[in-house]
Amino acid sequence: MYKFIALAAIIIGTTCKAQLRWQNVDSAFGPLPPSVHVYYSNDSIDGKPNIAYYVSADLKDKTLDFAAQIGHGKRFTPSQYYLNEGKPLLVVNCTFFEFVHNSNLNLVMNNGQLLAYNNAAIVGRGKDTFTYRHAFASAIGISKKRKADVAWLYTDSSKPIPYASQVALPTVKDSSAKFVYRTNGLSKWKMQTAVGGGPVLLQDGNIQISNNEELKFSGKTGLTDKHPRTCMGYTKDGKLIVMCIQGRFPKIAEGVNLTQAAQLLKDLGCTEALNLDGGGSSCLLVNGKPTIQVSDKEGQRPVPAVFMIKAK
Repeated sequence: MYKFIALAAIIIGTTCKAQLRWQNVDSAFGPLPPSVHVYYSNDSIDGKPNIAYYVSADLKDKTLDFAAQIGHGKRFTPSQYYLNEGKPLLVVNCTFFEFVHNSNLNLVMNNGQLLAYNNAAIVGRGKDTFTYRHAFASAIGISKKRKADVAWLYTDSSKPIPYASQVALPTVKDSSAKFVYRTNGLSKWKMQTAVGGGPVLLQDGNIQISNNEELKFSGKTGLTDKHPRTCMGYTKDGKLIVMCIQGRFPKIAEGVNLTQAAQLLKDLGCTEALNLDGGGSSCLLVNGKPTIQVSDKEGQRPVPAVFMIKAK
């Protein structure tokens, strides 16, 4: 595997502006169903070294089961989820989370059931420490009819189903930590499986990053810093795209910013796509085998939720 990557590094070299050239590497991760493929590229991005993988899976293939799982108050590495969940075809990190209680900060759904909810409030800073900002975080979901959708969501533990907007909603600011929103204008988001993250990267096939509405990254460098990334989207012809980009390895793989990640997904034909938790959490396993090299020196970071593809 590593010999293959080293050889590919010598052969390939171009920039993101000219689109990456992706190589099919199914043989390194097989056996795979005919509707699932793995691709690799180490083409440079804007002159910087890069390593990235993505998996394409046919949403219409009924032999595939799209699922999610949480740690129920604990965090596990993707490899531990792989063993605990019966060795799924694909395991990838998804939601943002906090370390104190190992809590997901984004929605997780499996079999139509809400397992985790969006973070309801962001505490103000400085002179605004007594105020709260309530943002509508994004998620990607797959319905019973095996159609994917990216939306901005309102979740409430008293409601069995999330409510969705198909356009980014402005942040609500008030002095209450508990957020109650009238669902007028929102529609029930009836998904079988869904995982949240943010911000949205693509809308209607165009790069439109909704960070101002979702408040995921702050400061001038929030959108321009380069890091490892995990992203997910879908194409018009019904292909789910799960991508991981390696980063934090100077002169080997430096990672990408959000705009560059969006461009990669757009070039693959994604209609909608969103960013998931990245950095040291980024990890994609196919048949239990790692794709990118994770950036944490300790190895795979334990996470409280994963997205999975299982072969029935």
